[in-house]
Amino acid sequence: MPKLKGSGFAFGARLVAYRANPGHTEPMPQAHSYATRPAGRQAATPMAFVQAVVRGFERHGVDPSGALQRAQIAPSLLRRPEARVTAAQFELLCGTAMQQLDDEALGWFSRRLPWGSYGLLCRASLGAPNLGVALKRWCRHHRLLTDDVVLRLDNDGQLATLAIDENRDLGSLREFCLLTSLRYVHGYACWAVDSRIALRETAFPIATPPHAAVYPLLFPGPVHFDAPRAGFSFDAHYLELPLRRDERALRTMLQHALPLTVLQYRRDRLLVQRVRELLHDPAAGALHAEGLARALNVSLRTLHRHLRQEGASVQSLKDEVRCSRAQELLRRTRQPVKQIARHLGYRSEKSFARAFRQWTGATPSDWRMGGGLIRSDTNSPGVSGRIPHRPEGPRMAEDA
Repeated sequence: MPKLKGSGFAFGARLVAYRANPGHTEPMPQAHSYATRPAGRQAATPMAFVQAVVRGFERHGVDPSGALQRAQIAPSLLRRPEARVTAAQFELLCGTAMQQLDDEALGWFSRRLPWGSYGLLCRASLGAPNLGVALKRWCRHHRLLTDDVVLRLDNDGQLATLAIDENRDLGSLREFCLLTSLRYVHGYACWAVDSRIALRETAFPIATPPHAAVYPLLFPGPVHFDAPRAGFSFDAHYLELPLRRDERALRTMLQHALPLTVLQYRRDRLLVQRVRELLHDPAAGALHAEGLARALNVSLRTLHRHLRQEGASVQSLKDEVRCSRAQELLRRTRQPVKQIARHLGYRSEKSFARAFRQWTGATPSDWRMGGGLIRSDTNSPGVSGRIPHRPEGPRMAEDA
């Protein structure tokens, strides 16, 4: 068996192989003999995914035994639906299959996608001015490879949705095809903007599989089955992020088959904005750090760490939002200060006035009487940390 080349989309296999420890890259197993599990490695990838790759071999009329042996996956495991393999085993199996079959789609479609096809998709999208244009290009160029499935990007200004329309019966490979296609797009998008892209929800038009527990690991956030079509949604403001990769970075990524797992991207470049939005919406039930973490599908520790990386904190953002809301109520209503304090969650008018003075350099009553003027020397949320103007929705130039 020749050594796997790195000029294609070999990293695709890593998009569907869940790593229990995303910060650790496991060495590839040696292909000397079969093993049910290489010693010292945690197996978490469902056998259903391995079976899907084997069906791809069968569809092309090729014996999969060599690829299974190289990945150290015993054929007997294929008859055990509850069995698992490691991420390294699955990556090696898929990479070997893509080259042996010369088909990066692994038999999903009515025609092969030759080795390097998805690399071309990456390259064609790389010069886009922002993620929105890059994803539009990905969807359009994917249709040049095959029209068995059609990817499309919808954007209503607040929520973006990447959906898959099926034009052909994908048969027994349907689940693996839809799952992997979405992982390809999401993984590439995260890599291109160098940011975690938080998903609002992911949907699949299949019955809940026995291995459904692995889906939230592949697509962090709510996952629904029996949906009309496959797709995922996310905050549309991610589409405005500029691409942070160039041709040299792309060559390195392709040559070394970097794992584009979403968990690799610990930084979310829109996190501060998303926290502000949740704090502005009391109905979201995210007025405390625990509620924010639940709404963002992250742990409390992760939330605090990410905010520190952005030079912010839950308390500073709460103060910023409270200051903005207080100023709005003082300027636009005649509500007594005591009532505004209760509205903002303060137990007493005195504690609210003390906080407001720290923010603006004036008491609420003086600020209202002065027409909303703030001392120019005040380093407070009302001045340096105020919420920036946000457009009604992202406007992207049409992709030429």
